[in-house]
Amino acid sequence: MISRAEYCVTACAEAWRGDGEVLASPMGLIPSIGARLARRTFAPDLLLTDGEATLVGADGAAEGWLPYRRHLTMVTGGRRHVMMGASQIDRFGNQNISCIGDWAAPTRQLLGVRGAPVNTLNNPVSYWIPRHSPRVFVPAVDMVCGVGYDRAAAAGARYHHIPRVVSDLGVFDFATPDHSMRLASLHPGVTVEEVRSATGFALVVDAEVPYTRDPTAEELHCIREVIDPSGHREREVRAV
Repeated sequence: MISRAEYCVTACAEAWRGDGEVLASPMGLIPSIGARLARRTFAPDLLLTDGEATLVGADGAAEGWLPYRRHLTMVTGGRRHVMMGASQIDRFGNQNISCIGDWAAPTRQLLGVRGAPVNTLNNPVSYWIPRHSPRVFVPAVDMVCGVGYDRAAAAGARYHHIPRVVSDLGVFDFATPDHSMRLASLHPGVTVEEVRSATGFALVVDAEVPYTRDPTAEELHCIREVIDPSGHREREVRAV
């Protein structure tokens, strides 16, 4: 039986399909497993890093050196694809990881803006959200950290692109005329009604919504036996 966590890993891996030789920057457990899965299967040219100055292979062995100046060149030239988290995200892909409430007097202090503006304006950024709820998928974020399609268009951002948002309920993209969020696929066992009730704005939903694809036998082997044999993925995604 394929678990919900394994569907999420596979959906995250798909974010890097067709990217070629770019630097993958997954943030968090499920995106990290997904990036390594992509590298081991359908994206052999993908570059992985240890988070500091070393390029590593899918097994973690050192493959090259990535000094900070070269890292910045990749960031500002659209040659990196980040997968970040989001405390809030809205229908145009604006993301918040800084605070909840008014910035001058927030009710919750979060991570801070960090590199989200530079990431989203200069290279593709996807998102992983392990708990899909109206508190995360909101009509308008309390503070813009990651830049969405509406603001990027006004700024004329050359490399702005949000390939996908993956949650524990499904996969979402912005393949609509106004770049508003669309339900691209449902994880098996999830209904459109569940997604709509867990989203704080009106999603674009096509007449027929496919299910997220099953991982292949090779991918399941990689996930279960090679990348995450201890099953840490199951702790991040609620069982159904």
